[in-house]
Amino acid sequence: MSKFPSDKPVLVTCGLPYANGKAHVGHLRTYIPADIFTRSLRKTGQEVTFVCGSDTHGTPIVFNAEELNTTPKELIKIYHKHFDETFKQMGVMFDAFGTTDDQTNHDRTTDIVNKLIENDYVFPKTIEIAYCPSCDRFLPDRYVKGTCPHCKEEARGDECDQGCGKHLEPGELESPTCTTCNGPAEYRKQEHFFFKLSEFKDFLIEHLENLGGTLNARNYALGWVKQELTDWCITRNLDWGVRFPGHDDLVVYVWVDAPIGYIAFTEEWAEANNESWEKFWKEDSRIVHFIGGDIIYHHCIFWPAMLKGAGYSQPWSVVASGMVKIEDKTFSKSRGYVVWVGEDYLDHGFHPDLLRYYLASYTSHTKELNFSWEVFQDKINTELVGVFGNFLYRTLLFTHKNFKEIPAGEIKQETLDEINSTIEAANEAMENYEFKKYADAAMALASYGNSYFQSNEPWKLIKEDKDACGEVVANCIQLAKALCLLFEPILPEKMEDAWKQIGMSTDVHEAGYAEATELVNAGTPLEKPSILFEKIEDEKTEQMEAIASARVKEAIAKQSGKEEKEEPKEMKELITFDDFSKLDMRIGTIVSAEEIKKSKKLLKLQVDLGEEETRQIVAGIKESHSPEELPGRQVLVLANLAPAKLCGVESNGMVLAGTDEDGKAILLQPEKGTGAGNSIM
Repeated sequence: MSKFPSDKPVLVTCGLPYANGKAHVGHLRTYIPADIFTRSLRKTGQEVTFVCGSDTHGTPIVFNAEELNTTPKELIKIYHKHFDETFKQMGVMFDAFGTTDDQTNHDRTTDIVNKLIENDYVFPKTIEIAYCPSCDRFLPDRYVKGTCPHCKEEARGDECDQGCGKHLEPGELESPTCTTCNGPAEYRKQEHFFFKLSEFKDFLIEHLENLGGTLNARNYALGWVKQELTDWCITRNLDWGVRFPGHDDLVVYVWVDAPIGYIAFTEEWAEANNESWEKFWKEDSRIVHFIGGDIIYHHCIFWPAMLKGAGYSQPWSVVASGMVKIEDKTFSKSRGYVVWVGEDYLDHGFHPDLLRYYLASYTSHTKELNFSWEVFQDKINTELVGVFGNFLYRTLLFTHKNFKEIPAGEIKQETLDEINSTIEAANEAMENYEFKKYADAAMALASYGNSYFQSNEPWKLIKEDKDACGEVVANCIQLAKALCLLFEPILPEKMEDAWKQIGMSTDVHEAGYAEATELVNAGTPLEKPSILFEKIEDEKTEQMEAIASARVKEAIAKQSGKEEKEEPKEMKELITFDDFSKLDMRIGTIVSAEEIKKSKKLLKLQVDLGEEETRQIVAGIKESHSPEELPGRQVLVLANLAPAKLCGVESNGMVLAGTDEDGKAILLQPEKGTGAGNSIM
């Protein structure tokens, strides 16, 4: 039985692109699978509404506008148009694409905040806010940086983006610094408003245990909820944003009004189509959120609690993608490890559908995806050109040359069974958000078609028994029809072309999976086919790799230049030998290593320090070392460091490390193997 019964309205949303920069491949990891999912559901006969919009509020918008000497309103116009056009170019077709600065969103946000106030879920509280005496202003979110109180990594005002990933409340950062003037900030008292998130703990546990989507979203959120839930500050000191009711000096926090945009965009769609937005947000529905893995906390904890408190329907499913790497390097715009959708892909003549296929078929949706030009070339040439494209072209060219039309012939039950079993497998994969499994199932049917064509040798049959040859060809075209329908969600533009080439006069985007086994019409004239997928030559791949390499070198040069201009670091205070002798430094042997799921940087190590003493030590080396490679390695350990908790895990010591030119950890180790526990002199 389908998870999406036809009597339940389905709404699909995507995490909102932030309107202060260009679209890159990392963005598409969310939007293309969501578009594929929406198209596929429609092919089952399900009515689906697909909405999104630009996230236009918050400090980064204001920050960037100030740097560019423009206004936030003018800045968001530029990037909203950019994303709207880029999505359409990439075949991502939203039913509504608005902005969170639309009046509809201002009104809906105000309504929901007022409802939360009426229901006693919002209260005022005087708290300490970072304030820059030099700039003479309070510092919300991106205007302040400092040290995360949980994992001690560098963090920005509302999120530990470099360490444990935890949401941070105003006043939590340690050693705050103004990001505008880089001067020290101080904490001053001010009244703000809080949402009683702590009251929703029991509700959230039940909600998350029944939430559909991907396990990474549900399990990550459950881990946080089962710990302590703190009340959430929902106001900020900004002029740009949605005004907090009754307070002209405050706006609501961007993570309040951004997800409310999902409702506002649904309202705009409903008004334009004489439809109801309440059937999604006030009744029993199927709301499916596609998001990046970095915003699970907001969508699975804050958002459902807000909706519950204001009397709205809950998300039914949250689908969180894995992160994106570029050429096996951590995605980083500042370091040059980025692929821009426009200048690096579309502007070089690559067809949008090729990238859609790569993103869908490279790996499971929740796993880390690596974009590599060499792997991209190989997947396109081997699979789309060598398997699927080869089957379509050889079938249609042979048919045109020998019959000029779809020949008469019985469509074998074996052919129909193969199609039906593929559609069944594809539907199951799609309902479980397994886009790679869906793509693999469709490609397996193309492989079956190639084998069928090859084994029946129609080039011989045409000379011996034209009717028998016609039957083979008719079965191949039936398979081609099914493949067009199966691949349309992934390759919409290419399948529009292929659909016409097999003689179909209907709209492939409107055609459902059920039509795959409707028999092709003998006598339908076929034009000479064109090749759908062109091979990517080595020269083109080398050109793209050279562009990528040059970008990285330029980024390194900029960083080096910046470092050269910086003042030399001051030497730390001199210590005596007595001070040094207080350090208990020993040789340790790593016994085991495992990931700390809540952290991007930390690993939990068990380290043998000799004399049957094994210490648990948390080390920030996850980005440079995998857990599998560490057991057996000897390291230098500061053994008498006071115990500390990092991401909730106790650490009893410190593993000593340096850093390379990319800032990655380099473990310090003895010149040669020695006994665990030996002292460092």
